[in-house]
Amino acid sequence: MSAAGLHVRAAQAVDDAARDAFVLAHPHGTFFHLARWRDAIRAIFGHASADLIAERDGRIAGVLPLMRTPTLGGRQNLISMPYAVYGGPLAADSLADQALVEAAVALADRERVGHLELRYLNDPGPDLAGSSLYWTFRRELPARPEEVLARMPKKARAEARKAREKHGLELSEGRWYVDDLQRLFMANKHKLGSPGMPPHYFARLSELLGDAVSVHLVRRANVPLSAVMSFRFRDELYAYYSGTRDGADRDFSASNYMYLALQEWAVRHGFKLFDFGRSRRDSGAFAFKEHQGFTPAPLHYRYHLVRDRRLPSFNPSNPKTQVLRDAWSKMPESLAAVLSAPLSRYLP
Repeated sequence: MSAAGLHVRAAQAVDDAARDAFVLAHPHGTFFHLARWRDAIRAIFGHASADLIAERDGRIAGVLPLMRTPTLGGRQNLISMPYAVYGGPLAADSLADQALVEAAVALADRERVGHLELRYLNDPGPDLAGSSLYWTFRRELPARPEEVLARMPKKARAEARKAREKHGLELSEGRWYVDDLQRLFMANKHKLGSPGMPPHYFARLSELLGDAVSVHLVRRANVPLSAVMSFRFRDELYAYYSGTRDGADRDFSASNYMYLALQEWAVRHGFKLFDFGRSRRDSGAFAFKEHQGFTPAPLHYRYHLVRDRRLPSFNPSNPKTQVLRDAWSKMPESLAAVLSAPLSRYLP
C-alpha cells in the first residue's frame, strides 16, 4: 500500500466485470483494454495474461492489460496489448498510472523478459523509451450518411462515387463473410511478404468476440472484391482487419468505396467516431488513409528493456527485413498459409 492508498495486484477472472465497467467509463478506454480481447487472444494463441489492477479504498483506480508473448529467440516479452494497436495503463489519475507502470516494470525485471511494451494511444510523457514508428487515424463521423462522401477529398470522392455509380459496387454485412476476409487478407499479406494469421482466425474472433464484431464484404456482380472486420466499442467503430482482391483497387477503386460505405453504415448505426487503425509513415496504407481525408496522429509506444539491448525493429520499415519479405512473397501461397499459423504466435 502506497502513501496515496494505492495497491497494485495481479488481476483475477472475478475482476473482469468491474474492470470492463471501468474501461467503458474511462474517456481514454479502448476496445483492447476489455477482458474479451485478452480472452480471445489467449484462446487463439495460448498467450498467458499478466493483467494488473490498481485499487484505492477497495475500488478500481486503474487497469493494465498485459500478456506474456514468446519470441523466436526463446525469451518472453510483456505486451499491452498483443495483436492490438492500443493498450497501456488506464488510470483514474497520474498516481494510479505511475503505480501500474512501476508494477509492470518490476514484473518485467523479475521475470527477466526481453522487454515490456506499452502501446499508449495518448502521450504518457518521457519516462520510458519511446518509438514513433506508428500513427493512428481517428476522426468523428458526421451526423448524416450523405455527409461522409461530401467531406472526402476531391479525388477520393470521385473514385468512390465512380465505384458505386459506374462499377456497381455494393457493401453487405454478415459474419458469414469471414472466409472471404480470411482469403483476401492472407493473399494481401503474402504479396507484401509478411506472415498472416492462423487458419479460421477471423471465424474464431467472430465467435469469441460476439456482437462486438461486424464483417462487411464489397462485391461487384456477386464477385467478392474487398472485405473488412470492424470492432464495436461504445460509439466508436474500429475498421481493423481488411483484404482486397488483387487489381480490385486499380480497376474498381474497391477500397475507396468500402471505407466510404462502411462510414455511411457506421453513421446509420449510431457510431460517432471512426477508427482507421495504425500505419507506418512510410507505408502505402498511411498514404491511402491520408488520401481518404484522415489526419495522422502519432502513437506513443513505450518500452522498458530488460534483456534486450535495443528497441524492437523487426518490421517492414527496417531494410534488413527486405530479404525475408522477398522470400516470403515468392513462396507458394499454400506454404505461406501453413507457416503463418506457428509464426503468428511470435509476431504480436
